[in-house]
Amino acid sequence: MKIDCKTLCCGILRPPHADFKRFFRSDRLPAFLRFFLFSSFAFLGLSGCAVDSIGKRRPVSVPADWKNAHGFPVADPKRDLTRWWSRFNDPILTRIISIALANNPDLASASSKVRESRARRTAVAASLFPTLNGGAVAGSSTTRRDGFGSDGSSNFSANLIASWEVDLYGKNRSLVDAASAQVGASEENLHSVQASLASEVAVAYTSLRVNEAALKVLRSNITTREETNRLASWRTQAGEADSLDSSQALSSLEQARAAVPALEQSISQARNLLALLAGKTPGSLDDTLKSGKQAIPDPAGSLAVGIPADTLRQRPDVRLAGYQLLAAAANNKAASAERFPSLDLTGSLGANALSSGKIFNPESTTAGIIAGLAGPIFNAGRIRANIDASNEVEEQAFQTYRAAVLTALSEVEDALIACRRTTERLETLEKATAAAREASTLAQQRYESGVTDILTVLDAQRSLLNLEASLFNARADRTNSYIQLYKALGGGWSPGS
Repeated sequence: MKIDCKTLCCGILRPPHADFKRFFRSDRLPAFLRFFLFSSFAFLGLSGCAVDSIGKRRPVSVPADWKNAHGFPVADPKRDLTRWWSRFNDPILTRIISIALANNPDLASASSKVRESRARRTAVAASLFPTLNGGAVAGSSTTRRDGFGSDGSSNFSANLIASWEVDLYGKNRSLVDAASAQVGASEENLHSVQASLASEVAVAYTSLRVNEAALKVLRSNITTREETNRLASWRTQAGEADSLDSSQALSSLEQARAAVPALEQSISQARNLLALLAGKTPGSLDDTLKSGKQAIPDPAGSLAVGIPADTLRQRPDVRLAGYQLLAAAANNKAASAERFPSLDLTGSLGANALSSGKIFNPESTTAGIIAGLAGPIFNAGRIRANIDASNEVEEQAFQTYRAAVLTALSEVEDALIACRRTTERLETLEKATAAAREASTLAQQRYESGVTDILTVLDAQRSLLNLEASLFNARADRTNSYIQLYKALGGGWSPGS
């Protein structure tokens, strides 16, 4: 299967001459300007040899199916991935992502860039239309006569001047196409920021919940070690064990306690990061984060993925690269049009009278249209060099587009692999942790009965704590792998956003 950037970004670029045709048919135009435009179109018979676009349609091959998508159902990305975080069934996560999408400064800046690019496109499109300037002058003069006083006269004049560069070879239309493509690129940049922001918030939220769960388990482990330390102290005082048991139990307890400040630091920093991503001051989201179930987000097991071609159409970074390639091709076409002559039309309508009451008299009105054709003869290779440079810019844009496609395919495959392998690892660690928890309980009971020594108990507690830490990391890795898969599939934005 092959896909090209024009197919990827279809339906966005409206032919700029459609604007001009609508403008020309407008009944609100002054009669003089309509006459000027009608006369100007008489010269458009010269435009039959317009420049063909040299933007290459070079499709990129993509696979028909994902290599590692076995077990994942196929569905429409737009339907299933637009608000993918709701599939984690965590209202707090959904709320924080909504706050971030409404308040994040980077997102607001990207939205401003969209409005800027639209304004610039409007400014560039103005080159397709004629310009109309008007002016009025009033003056008087006095002539003295020897011995007989003086004679005075007044002069009044008004004029309208219309000028238009006839786009014979499509240079201005190509520049408008390039500006339109830049509008599309800025919109896709906004979508890319939206998708990245949603995934960043989800990852930070997952890290927070993992650390909170780890802290809860660590404190439970500390409570167990405190009981072991008290028991070891009692047995030492009773002469049933030497002081080595008590020292080892105390050392194990303090080691567990030493891990608490690091987890508390990570929790506080994760809350601050979420506030930053949401465009809020530190601490603004603490009350929200302390509400709800405060559990590690659990991704839905029935995630649906689309075919590779659908994913490329959904991913904003690939669409962005496609628009940049369209813009480069349009600029290349505009550079090539510099080789051909340009046609400038100028029309004027003037009135001169000796009194203000006669300035609108038809007998005082003059009108005319002037056409000027000019083309390059010698420019020391400047135009050819600019064309060569534009060709290379287009080539660079194509390679950037191709790299974006390959990166998208690779990221999806990596995320699919991660989802499968982290799930397998999590299942194994859950079994190992359950066995270690049982072993720790049995070791504690046997030590209380005097059947085993303190080292067996401490070793069982240490193994359990390490496995529980690994279990939390595996849960975080599994959740993050699904977050990355949602992002790699192009989720996190909607066409209407």
